[in-house]
Amino acid sequence: MADSLTLSLFPEGSGTVEIICGADEAGRGPIAGPVYAAAVILDPDNPIEGLKDSKKLSEKQRDALVPEIKRKAKAWAVACCTIKEIDQLNILWASMLAMKRAIESLSVRPTFALIDGNRIPKGLPIPAEAVVKGDDKVPEISAASILAKTTRDAVMMELHARYPEYGFDRHKGYPTAYHLQQLEKYGVSPVHRRSYAPVRRILGKQSQKGG
Repeated sequence: MADSLTLSLFPEGSGTVEIICGADEAGRGPIAGPVYAAAVILDPDNPIEGLKDSKKLSEKQRDALVPEIKRKAKAWAVACCTIKEIDQLNILWASMLAMKRAIESLSVRPTFALIDGNRIPKGLPIPAEAVVKGDDKVPEISAASILAKTTRDAVMMELHARYPEYGFDRHKGYPTAYHLQQLEKYGVSPVHRRSYAPVRRILGKQSQKGG
């Protein structure tokens, strides 16, 4: 399923047989939970209809595409960075590391990676190119976007079962007005990102009360 970007990178007749993977992450904006990333190598002989940026698909559409991606792709992998790693590295580099882990976990080794956004993970073992808005331009990145988001959403539902007072089932950890209200009411949980400003503010209040 080659697109115009892929064709421009590796034109027909160049004699180069490239195995291209797309990579994307989900969960940079939330103030709770891990960040997830996925990498996908699509099969040109098994096209998948309806691939686009996961944020432009409904939950039902995403859930329907997941088994098809896993069944038809030549390879796929999902990886994450923990809340502790996010707080240590910052969310940008934690996202990059999660994408690197996903790429390195693929059962088929790609020869080239297309990364959503404007940065490339450090230390990738293969050449790569960053593609701004790639999740809406490159099918491989779109597929990775869908796998990363659905995996993270499922994890946030599990965290909701453990910490129902925060309403993770409603906002998946994003700093909505309701989430911030519950954070103010119940304090910081073990799954909140302590390096994020709204969480730091609550922790500051808690330490003042404790002092």
